[in-house]
Amino acid sequence: MFDFDQIHDRRASDCYKWNRYPDDVLPLWVADMDFMSPPEVLKALESRVEHGIFGYGDPDPELTELIVQRLDQRYGWRVKPEHIVYQPGVGSALNTACKAIGEPGDGVVVQTPVYPPFLSAVAYQNRRLMVNPLKAVVNERELRYEIDFDHFTQVMDDRTRLFMLCNPQNPTGRVFNEDELIRMADVCMAKGVVMCSDEIHCELLLEQRPHRPLAALSPEIADRTITFMAPSKTFNLAGLRLSFAVVQNADLRKRLVQAARGLVASPDILAYPAARAAYGSGEPWLKALLEYLRANRNHVTEFLRTALPQLRSTVPEATFLTWIDCREADIPGDPYRFFVDQARLALNDGQTFGPGGEGFVRLNFGCPRQTLDQALTRMYSALRR
Repeated sequence: MFDFDQIHDRRASDCYKWNRYPDDVLPLWVADMDFMSPPEVLKALESRVEHGIFGYGDPDPELTELIVQRLDQRYGWRVKPEHIVYQPGVGSALNTACKAIGEPGDGVVVQTPVYPPFLSAVAYQNRRLMVNPLKAVVNERELRYEIDFDHFTQVMDDRTRLFMLCNPQNPTGRVFNEDELIRMADVCMAKGVVMCSDEIHCELLLEQRPHRPLAALSPEIADRTITFMAPSKTFNLAGLRLSFAVVQNADLRKRLVQAARGLVASPDILAYPAARAAYGSGEPWLKALLEYLRANRNHVTEFLRTALPQLRSTVPEATFLTWIDCREADIPGDPYRFFVDQARLALNDGQTFGPGGEGFVRLNFGCPRQTLDQALTRMYSALRR
């Protein structure tokens, strides 16, 4: 019904992913899938474009109600429409949260390796980065990341104001369980620290394990939590610029809105109908997508295990991203640069994900199997040479 094997030429579509590198470099880096968005989304956009006028947009009550219903149906998390705050993207939203909470010089805890805007947001807002590295647990050729709770408690001081969580975790693909989430929340609440949870990949689950929004665990946790979500990763709508925060505490919500005022734009006028269509009618497409991504993940894992045993990798529980440890592969210099130069393959440079990312690369398997096989073959050939 949905053809995820179809190859789409994206180089003529103003595509950052495909245009950053020369034409002979295959890009499997930025978290942007090479799949057509759901047909219902395309129809909604066509209908909106036919109107022919693209003025300033306004928050969409119908979309807000769809979000409220979705959170209740998927997680049993009951929020009100006034708890929803729209923003153009999670990158800017992380900056807004850093600006809203605390003062310059106050501490912000992040767990590395992590999505690079977590790190840059702290720097841009003149906050102090406090790193709690995730612990890599090795099982033969597979990696699994866990939280160092002892260090998590110790890293916070009397000027720590914010903890920024990434769950599902990018780049490791972990879906933190309820016990882990409660333990982190208990530490933060005991120390008076506000929690900001980026859950943008929460619908891209590759295992039967459910996602639990941090703020859905208890009213006390919700009262100290800002949650970021979006349809962008789930339905491949990143360029349309729409995300939303769920903030149940009125004071936190006011501070977040004030921090964005005059600096952060509203979502794109075309983003509202696209998001409505995705959340309202995109479930069959999403179900098929998850089956395809699960097969791609298994394919990458098996290929690396059998053909490239000098590499270790995660087996992501969510997302379309595999985190690859190249430190035992005898690669001269930086593995990111090695794969660009020797394999003509662009992956993400692990160093940009903060401490613990040195010697790693991140591979995006959200692409047709033929494209993925080309990338894996290039990796194999380069390492054989």
